[in-house]
Amino acid sequence: MLHRSLIALASLVAASLAAVPSHAGERDGSLVIGVAQFPASLNPYISSQTVQFYTIGFATRPISAFDVNGHVTCVLCTELPSLENGLAKVEELGEGKKGLAVTIKLKPDLTWSDGTPLTAKDVAFTFKLGHDPNAGFSDIYPWARAKSVDVVDDHTAVLHLDRTLATYQVWDYVLPEHIEGKVYSNPTEYITHTIYNTAPMTPGLWNGPYVISGYQSGNQIELTPNPAWKGRAPDIKRIVVRLIENTAALQANLLSGDVDMTPSGIGITTDQAVALQHDHPTQFAFFYHKGLSMERIDPQRDNPMLADLRVRQALLHAVDRNTLIQKLFAGHASIALTWMNDLDPNFTTDVAQYPFDPAKARALLKDAGYAPGPDGICRNAKGDRLSFEFSTTAGNRIRELSQQVMQDEWKSVCIEVTIHNEPSRTFFGTTTRERSYTGLAEYANSSRIGLVPTPFYGTAGIPTKQNNFNGMNVAGFSDPEMDRTMAAAEVELDPARQKVLWTKMQQIYAANLPELPLYFREDPDVNPTWLKGYEATGKEDYTSYWAENWHR
Repeated sequence: MLHRSLIALASLVAASLAAVPSHAGERDGSLVIGVAQFPASLNPYISSQTVQFYTIGFATRPISAFDVNGHVTCVLCTELPSLENGLAKVEELGEGKKGLAVTIKLKPDLTWSDGTPLTAKDVAFTFKLGHDPNAGFSDIYPWARAKSVDVVDDHTAVLHLDRTLATYQVWDYVLPEHIEGKVYSNPTEYITHTIYNTAPMTPGLWNGPYVISGYQSGNQIELTPNPAWKGRAPDIKRIVVRLIENTAALQANLLSGDVDMTPSGIGITTDQAVALQHDHPTQFAFFYHKGLSMERIDPQRDNPMLADLRVRQALLHAVDRNTLIQKLFAGHASIALTWMNDLDPNFTTDVAQYPFDPAKARALLKDAGYAPGPDGICRNAKGDRLSFEFSTTAGNRIRELSQQVMQDEWKSVCIEVTIHNEPSRTFFGTTTRERSYTGLAEYANSSRIGLVPTPFYGTAGIPTKQNNFNGMNVAGFSDPEMDRTMAAAEVELDPARQKVLWTKMQQIYAANLPELPLYFREDPDVNPTWLKGYEATGKEDYTSYWAENWHR
């Protein structure tokens, strides 16, 4: 069965493709972007999906972002705060403690899409929501890092941090108080009543070069130029982000010309792009870039069998990740040791590693008290079958194929998995957000260079009913030593001491396996050849943040 699955993968990679007609954008001046997922939310702080941030990136912008070179740069601000320019200052807090005062200077001509000025009062409003657990924020750069905010004038806000956090330059999106403030009057209902989700075409929600002018839930989102935008006028007058959940169907739409492009991570898969480039090397522009998106599997730690480290180790030892990479991606990927990619200067290989070793997997299961039953599936002394449900996003061909391969590999070491996939809006909107999966959940997550992974692996970040499922630690990992090490790394500014702490974090992760790290993809952007001014990011933030530079 395993052999047949790998043959199927290889044949799909090598499959020839149909001829490519003219594209939709060439015919009517628009740009149709095909994606395999649909945003569960358009509020930048509720839910956390690549497709969500990519889509809203056309219409709203953060205070600062990572550019194509991986450097933090101002987007809404005029100058990046630093200790050198005085916009960040160390504050003495007493009792030997030190904090930071970080000054955010907003560009003076910023407005919301209804013409209302975007001011420091909106920063203070966003700060307020970011401190309210009822708001349900999921944010890797939380506003809770600051303990207070001073509004100096319309364009200046000072955030006071009670620690010398290394991430003080990075601040995310600003919310419009004059729109969202009405909803927030009832904080417990904000997560379900935010205007971003209930009426996303409302004037005043957006501050970027585009606004959402059409919205069909689970189908497509249309964006047109923002009349109040003061920056460079966008050349593309209509952008459509269209959902085609099945990546094979998405590829067919790309070939037929009904879709102009697919972005990395949420479009066609790498194997499809490799085949497309082989058969039609001049019909599209292809961008492969090494990225920080790690494909991983979250074991449900509330499941007693998966709570056993030996079972998690056996699961990883039983997967031939090298062969998956070659068959699925034609080598456009690398094995993940932890959540950290070798693009990060603090990356280390000095961690526990789990090479393909089925014999080792069987030995670990035996040590954990499992023995094969008459059907070949392991059982413990109580007769519990070593059987799990395995879920991912339905219609993603590369994941569904790899699921079948891993299902066969695990069966060969007496572990049974049953595949139960869901539409992305359900998988991300409910299943992973509320940690309601019972066995294994596969998806990708993007890290940030220099970002201490507290949101992903800190105990306080575990989504629970009590905190309104506010958190990004879907793995449910809770380790006091990891919490202490991350807390120390967050406030350490010395690079040498940072290196020691980051090495320790990676070692704790690898020793505990809160997730089963699979690989880092080199995701492809497949663009029409007529689209110019496009820069693939790969490392950090989303290409849509610079969409006003795209032109014909």
